Amino acid sequence: MTCPECSSEMKPHERGGVTVMQCTSCEGIFLRRIDLGLMIEEENDWHVASGPSTQPLPRITPGMSVPPAYPPAKKSRSYIDALFG
Repeated sequence: MTCPECSSEMKPHERGGVTVMQCTSCEGIFLRRIDLGLMIEEENDWHVASGPSTQPLPRITPGMSVPPAYPPAKKSRSYIDALFG
């Protein structure tokens, strides 16, 4: 397959169960409409699953010490960000 933008060769890459064709020159991507639909569904599912989570506050007892500070974990902004990041 040749790139519609710059006419260079496009190579397939497997991302999240979807085949994405990427240009070797301009790095543009091409995917089938059904694959785009699958990626949109996965994106929506990712946002539902990564919604705000609340945990119960611990009961304060005498002699409790302050918990150690942990650096926040780097979180992907979206499913697509996780695939291509």
